[in-house]
Amino acid sequence: MTELAPIIQLGNPVLRQKAVEIKNIQDQRIQKLIDDLIATVSQANGVGIASPQVAESYRLFIVASRPNARYPHAPEMEPTAMINPQIISHSTEVVKDWEGCLSVPGIRGLVPRYQKIEIEYTDRNGNLQKQELTDFVARIFQHEYDHLEGKVFLDRVESTDELMTEAEYQKQIIGIAGDR
Repeated sequence: MTELAPIIQLGNPVLRQKAVEIKNIQDQRIQKLIDDLIATVSQANGVGIASPQVAESYRLFIVASRPNARYPHAPEMEPTAMINPQIISHSTEVVKDWEGCLSVPGIRGLVPRYQKIEIEYTDRNGNLQKQELTDFVARIFQHEYDHLEGKVFLDRVESTDELMTEAEYQKQIIGIAGDR
């Protein structure tokens, strides 16, 4: 049965650990974790979630871009489990854009990320996948990959001037008035 997993917050030591490789993808516990992560990211209005964010330190995350209250302009895609992912190559072009994190609620930061990345990962059926990701989906991948390395987006913000509260982000960047 699929369950919503509690999302741990900044300060929990699991978020600062390097996640361990998954050896047996077909293990029932891993397959259930994938289902739970997909349900959790959807419920939380996220566009991605990494296993360490639910206190399971495995090299697994979900990329689940879709428009929602937190990211109204996100492109639509099927939630995809990415197991033991790697960045194979990346563009020289780096783009700054706003990011938030389910484990760092209430804060947004302007984060530099590669505009284009070539990746590989194993899917939930054990098949090796190679893809090129660009723009917002490449940003999601890099954000979630950082979680596997024990990093959060705040580690990449270049200046505290490039931080704002979620409420100000919604008002200034998205254009939603806070008093509706």
